[in-house]
Amino acid sequence: MTKNGTPSTSARWTGMVPVDDTALAVTDTGGPGTPVIYLNGQFATQGYWRRTITELGPDWRHITYDERARGRKSRRSADYSFEAAVRDVDAVLTARGVDRALLVGWSYGAFVAAHWASRNPERAVGAVLVDGAFPYDWLDGAMEQRIRTLFRRVAWLTPLLRPTGLLPRMTAEQMADSNIELGRISRERELGPVLDAVTVPTRYVVASGTSFGSRGDEQERTRTSLDGVTARNPDIEVHAKVASDHGAILRRDYRAVAEAVREVADLDVGRS
Repeated sequence: MTKNGTPSTSARWTGMVPVDDTALAVTDTGGPGTPVIYLNGQFATQGYWRRTITELGPDWRHITYDERARGRKSRRSADYSFEAAVRDVDAVLTARGVDRALLVGWSYGAFVAAHWASRNPERAVGAVLVDGAFPYDWLDGAMEQRIRTLFRRVAWLTPLLRPTGLLPRMTAEQMADSNIELGRISRERELGPVLDAVTVPTRYVVASGTSFGSRGDEQERTRTSLDGVTARNPDIEVHAKVASDHGAILRRDYRAVAEAVREVADLDVGRS
């Protein structure tokens, strides 16, 4: 058993985990260390976490996976909803025999991590939210139309990039629907209560500047919503505000993410 009460798996494992009508490509480094499960950006893959995992090293048990229709191997599904993404965390942890884990989520994955930690405090060591899960009302009718237009314009790229895993095996409409659903989940009245209910150590690593599809200071305005979150909930703090923009943060500021993981794990030990 690990110090968190999780069965120890010594061998590295890579394979497919069935869930609902699909299966997810999962990698588990094994070992006796604290399990860390990494939750990807909306259309990203588990490879984005390579630098963070290397920085943390072999004293941790690293679990990564590609969401439905993402990457090269995870299969298509009839359900690409946010709730399906939250269920997939349970499916992966159960399949790997993990009782408690530290969640690290970037962008879309930060929302998934926040919801899962809020719903499962007894199973969450804590959470590190990387430039995501900001409770801010950024979606309106004009933004919804902008999102749909953007994904229609890049639709011609999908046949070229899908075999590489750089784009999901989803239609432009499905990708737009997922992004619009995220806007609804982001609203203060929706996400605010989720974050207020978090009772495990949670740290944000916040980027600077823009993200894909954003304009001007739109992204920076969404980040200001954290002031209210941290004022209301003492379990949530901003670990670092880094210079990288949204898309580059895991490539350039992986050390800050790793430091936040260590801090959260130390706080969990202090609670034990």
